[in-house]
Amino acid sequence: MTVTVITTRIATMARWKPGAKDRLQEAALTLFAANGFEQTTAAEIAQAVGLTERTFFRHFSDKREVLFHGQDRFEQAFLDGMAAAPPEAPPWDLVARALQGAATMFPQERREHSRLRQSVIDRNPALQEREAHKMSTLAVTIVDALHQRGIADPAARLAADSATTVFGIAFLQWIGEGEERSMATITADVLNELRSLTAGAPPSGHAGSSRAG
Repeated sequence: MTVTVITTRIATMARWKPGAKDRLQEAALTLFAANGFEQTTAAEIAQAVGLTERTFFRHFSDKREVLFHGQDRFEQAFLDGMAAAPPEAPPWDLVARALQGAATMFPQERREHSRLRQSVIDRNPALQEREAHKMSTLAVTIVDALHQRGIADPAARLAADSATTVFGIAFLQWIGEGEERSMATITADVLNELRSLTAGAPPSGHAGSSRAG
């Protein structure tokens, strides 16, 4: 990313003022990508959009939080997808519903932002660890929701791990250069691939339910 592109992008954000948090997030992402996560300070992020360092810490506890803010909304998207399923829905259908819910968080206009964010994470082992923790937490959240529906282990844990694995693979495809398919289409394709590898997996909607007595 050239200095001209960085300057133009930050100047545009400074003029566009929907809210301090949004402006700080976009400025931070741009600076992280250009200069490196460790090399960028909170003061520099705030200064880039005409705010103070104190304002930065009013919105974020640290630099990492800029990249991982919104975990609750991310998890809720999966839960909302499952909540739309009928009470008798089997695990495979719930996985599909959860992924459909998650896909709503990633419209076309978010793709470039997600590419840039992932490029920052890929260059920093500590951020990679935080991202892995985020997905582990998501899996636990999904397991709890499945338990509440009466789905017992190990089916609940296998379903949750399947959902997070499919999402992770689909997300990397979605942010790939030249990719034009929607997140919903890609997650459905990846889920179908997984189901084709599962011995004896019946068609969607007819899977046997593994429920607690």
